[in-house]
Amino acid sequence: MTMEVAIMKQHASKDTIWEPERRLSVRREAEVIVVGGGPAGVAAALAAARNGAETVLVERYGHLGGMATGGLVILIMPMSGGTEEQQIAGICQEIVDRLDSLGAAFHPPKEDLGASDQKRINHWRPYPFFVVDSQIRQSVLFDPEILKCVLNDMIEEAGVSLLLHSWGSRAIVERDAVQGVILENKSGREAILAKVIVDATGDGDIFASAGAAFDARLDPKLRSSKLALVFQIAHVDVKKLSEFKESEPENYSAKMREVESLGGFAMHLRSARDDVLWFNNYLPGLSGLNVEDLTWVEVNARKMMLTTHAFFKNHVPGFENSFIMNTACQVGIRSSRRLIGEYMITEKDIRSGAMYGDTIAVCPPFLHQVSHEHPLMRIPYRSLVPCKVENLLVAGRCLSSDLVANDLLSPIQFCIAMGQAAGTAAALSVKAGVAPRKVDYGRLQGRLMDQGVPLPGIRRAG
Repeated sequence: MTMEVAIMKQHASKDTIWEPERRLSVRREAEVIVVGGGPAGVAAALAAARNGAETVLVERYGHLGGMATGGLVILIMPMSGGTEEQQIAGICQEIVDRLDSLGAAFHPPKEDLGASDQKRINHWRPYPFFVVDSQIRQSVLFDPEILKCVLNDMIEEAGVSLLLHSWGSRAIVERDAVQGVILENKSGREAILAKVIVDATGDGDIFASAGAAFDARLDPKLRSSKLALVFQIAHVDVKKLSEFKESEPENYSAKMREVESLGGFAMHLRSARDDVLWFNNYLPGLSGLNVEDLTWVEVNARKMMLTTHAFFKNHVPGFENSFIMNTACQVGIRSSRRLIGEYMITEKDIRSGAMYGDTIAVCPPFLHQVSHEHPLMRIPYRSLVPCKVENLLVAGRCLSSDLVANDLLSPIQFCIAMGQAAGTAAALSVKAGVAPRKVDYGRLQGRLMDQGVPLPGIRRAG
C-alpha cells in the first residue's frame, strides 16, 4: 500500500475521501488566460491578444466554437434590429466575413436588411430568424465544420497560445484574487498563472471555484431552463416538404403533434444547405450542472432522435431518402450559473431599454422589431465583473443578469460581443496595471469602437 493510498484510507468515510496535498507543475505564466473556447471565449482571447496581451486560451474539447460548432447551434441570430443598421459587428462580423469568403455562410445581402418588399420577405421567411415582425434581419446560417477551421485560423493569426483537450477545473485564489487556473488534461494536472482570467465557460466553473457569488436558479417556463441535444438530418427534399406544409397545413400540424406524442422532436429548421435540416429541441426539468442529467440527455435524446427520424421518414413527405447526418458532441445548456456582479441586468432594464455609462454592447431583440415596446438591450461592463473577487472577468451567458434578462442575452452573437469587451478590458487592465474593475470605461468603449463595435449613444471619451 502506497503512502498516498494509506492517507486517503485514513481520512475516508462513507461520504467523503480526503485527497492528499500535492505539488502541481506550472506549465507557464501569461498576462491573460481565457477559459472556454466557445463564441465568448474565442472573442475574448482574440481581443486580449490583439490589444497586446500575452494570452492563453483553454478549451476542454478538441475544437473551438462551443455551442456554435460542437453544439450544432448553426445559427447566428439577428445582428440587426429590423433596419439596414447592425448593432452587432466587430469580431462577430469578422467571423461572418471569413465564412463568406469560404462559401460557408448563408444570410440576406446587406441591401435586403430592413426591406419591406413582400417578395424579398417571402424569400427569406423560411429560414430561422431571417424575418422577424415582417422585417428582414441579419441572421446567418453557417457550416459548423468550416467555422472550426476559421476560428483556428483567427486564434493562430492573433498569436494566442491554444490548449485544446484541457479542462479548466478550478481557479487558483489567494486573498480573494485569482492568480491562475488549474487544468486537467492528458499531460496531467497542471497550472497556468496570469494577471487576469476570463471565465468563458458558460457555466461559470471558474468564478464559482473562486468563491464569487452566483445564482443557479432556473425558471421552468423560460427557454433557457431547458437542455438540448441537436442533430441534423440530410438528404431531405426540402422543396417537397415545403409544398406539403403549404398545401396541407392542418395535416402537417397534426403530424407534428403526433411525433411529439411518440416522444420525438418536431422542431426542424433550415440550414445553409437545401438538403439538410437541423432539429433543435427543449428538454425540461434537467440541470446542466448535474452529471446524471447530462448523461440522461446524451442517452435518451438519441433514442428520441431515432423515433423522430423513423416517423419523419415514414410519414412526412420529403424525408423518404433521408438519413441522420450527425449529432452534437456536447449537450446544449442554455443557462446554469449566473454571476452576481457589480451590476445585475434585470427584466425591467430590458423592457425599459436602460442606458448605462459603461455600455459595452448594444443588442437587438431577436423576437421582435425594435420599438418602444421592444427597445435595444444594452450590456454594461459591470455585469462582467464579480463583486469581490479580483483579477477575474466573465463573458458569455453566465453574465450577471436575472432569469429573464439572461434568457434574452444568451444567444451566440451577444456572447461574442461580451467576449470582445472582456478580452479588451483584460488587456487594458494588464497594460495599465489596474484591477479589471478599475478599467476606465471611456477608454474601453473607445477601444471597442476602434475595433468596429457599434455603441450608439456612447460618446467617445476625450
